[in-house]
Amino acid sequence: MKVSYNTSGSCASRIEIEIEDGVIVATKFVDGCAGNTQAVAALVRGMEVAEAIRRLKGIACQGDTSCPDQLARALEQSQCSTRPS
Repeated sequence: MKVSYNTSGSCASRIEIEIEDGVIVATKFVDGCAGNTQAVAALVRGMEVAEAIRRLKGIACQGDTSCPDQLARALEQSQCSTRPS
């Protein structure tokens, strides 16, 4: 599954995520601090979605969110969209 998430309140403007069987395969931040966003993307590669959410949710940078927090929110949203109704 591919997810495109428009961020709010962080330096990155969008996050592109690829998830297979509940595991993050690839993450790309559009805009933002290149070194930091590349590091976050590399660290979550191969990680289960639930674990990434647990580790990243609530991390604040400028204000009450950050690029890692926005990634957690995008992952949460992706979980909601894949649950059967």
